[in-house]
Amino acid sequence: MSMTPHERFLCALNRDEPDRVPYFELVIDHSIVHKLLGEAPVEGFVETGPSNLDIELEKRISRLLHRDCVCYGWRAPVPTRLISGKNGRVFYGDGLVKSEQDLDKLDFPDPYDDSHYEPARKFLKKKDEFAAVFITRAGAAPAMLCMGQTTFTYAMYDNPALIDEIVRRYTDWSAAVIERMIDLGFDVVCCTDDLAFNTGPFLTPQQFRRFLLPGYKKVADKITVPWISHSDGNFMPIMEDFLSLGMSGIHPIEPDAMDINEVKRNYGHRVCILGNINVGLLAHGTPEEVEALVKKRLRELAPGGGYILSSGNSIPSYCKPENVLAMTRTLERYGAYPISIP
Repeated sequence: MSMTPHERFLCALNRDEPDRVPYFELVIDHSIVHKLLGEAPVEGFVETGPSNLDIELEKRISRLLHRDCVCYGWRAPVPTRLISGKNGRVFYGDGLVKSEQDLDKLDFPDPYDDSHYEPARKFLKKKDEFAAVFITRAGAAPAMLCMGQTTFTYAMYDNPALIDEIVRRYTDWSAAVIERMIDLGFDVVCCTDDLAFNTGPFLTPQQFRRFLLPGYKKVADKITVPWISHSDGNFMPIMEDFLSLGMSGIHPIEPDAMDINEVKRNYGHRVCILGNINVGLLAHGTPEEVEALVKKRLRELAPGGGYILSSGNSIPSYCKPENVLAMTRTLERYGAYPISIP
């Protein structure tokens, strides 16, 4: 029986088998979007996150790529030195909160101001057949980013109270915003808090439990719809702590950091697995190589349900449009259940 994108996405997050494997991306760079649609990119566009494409553009690119969702994002601001990259991208530099005297730099929009939610209301009214995903941060990543990794690391020993206060402010804001977005009608929440290098987590399991897990739990307790947690890198040493939060899916199982087959084998009965088509391959490989990898992931991970195809992070500007199309066309051709790929 054919499903709508909304039904398909929610079915897979519930670890069941839908009619075909769904497709998800956090962000598709605006330049790639316009190339795929055969349009000129918007002049002066600055890529800052997942909330920049309007709903009509989100739906057009989702229909073209067989993506089963549309994404809307709102994140608490992070006071850092910003670094300009290519094609309008902006990156975080060193954090600006170094001591209690800098706490006034944590200036967040009022999460109880109704006017902030009007764009989200308009977005939801036009979501059509798609699952509407609200993308934000739980608060762990911005707490580290606003201090900078070095300052945060020293403060765990020298000034833990400062970390506690920063985490409290971010997680209070996120919990309030997520609760409101769910009330508005978002189907899924995705929290994007990077926690790891390719070699392992930023924090030891003990440090994660002490400084970040309580705030994460406060946010998770407000989430009453299926939710996805995103982190780059290898977070296997804190996987059990992570899964204790009760998320529905984990993304993107970065291919250079984690073995997605091991993750599916050990944890696929507890959580949906999203990922992990190599972004480097999408940028530098051939459509034939992309097709082969997608078929391999579908063959090994999709049977039994609980798998959603995605890149190993997002679709940045340097990916080849023809490789993005090869990924999604391969899914459309071979992703129907029951999976049968030679």
